[in-house]
Amino acid sequence: MRPRASLAAVLALCGAVAGCGRAAGDSAGALDVPPPTATAASSPAAPPAAAPSASPEAERVRPLGKPGAWRITTYYTAVESLYKGRPKAVKGCPELHCSHGTTPLGSYPEDFLAVIQEEGGGRITSGPQRGRYLNWSHSVGYWLDDTTRDSAGHPLRPWSSAAADKSVLARGQRFAIVDCGKDGNGHRIEAAVCTAFRKARWTVTDLFRPGYGGENHADLYIGEETGRGFAGSPFYTTLSGATLGPS
Repeated sequence: MRPRASLAAVLALCGAVAGCGRAAGDSAGALDVPPPTATAASSPAAPPAAAPSASPEAERVRPLGKPGAWRITTYYTAVESLYKGRPKAVKGCPELHCSHGTTPLGSYPEDFLAVIQEEGGGRITSGPQRGRYLNWSHSVGYWLDDTTRDSAGHPLRPWSSAAADKSVLARGQRFAIVDCGKDGNGHRIEAAVCTAFRKARWTVTDLFRPGYGGENHADLYIGEETGRGFAGSPFYTTLSGATLGPS
């Protein structure tokens, strides 16, 4: 896994349960808003089916912001069964509309909990809470939920939900990735990976705390991790020098 700063320490309004994936050395955080009520569960991470590159007409659309100046990062939902760390008991809120609760919520692998505190939430796969989600934010602590959420209380939608700085992209703004740019090491993004990002249509449902998101930075939710080592997936990446266009 790439070395990363704790997400939960520096983001607010990045969804009521969503953390933010980062390239090495980046500093970002999870959410700081108590979750409103919602019930639908998130879907597994599954990029859109491969499609041809954008047409010349699509590439001639007026870009959002400066072309080639966007930094795009990704985040995901952890899955308990993929972790084998030592069990650790946690306390928190057994339901919504609660902050820094002290109710025992069960014991979970320590490495699973570490990822939850970076990405914002994880699906429980064992014990009495199986099928539910253990979510975490800096201002709320741990809580049990029936889904992962954005800051409006709606379920996060894989390959659709995004976060951004409101001074650049307002809540509700729809956008598409016109050009993927390069990865954090300066290499071109793999063609199949770039095609998936370009095919998707994103909506800003979460906002970075001013001063932390950064100008020309968007964060994309790619769903649940699909196997061990998911942090090494080509979809859990940074697109540097990307270009965005309206959707």
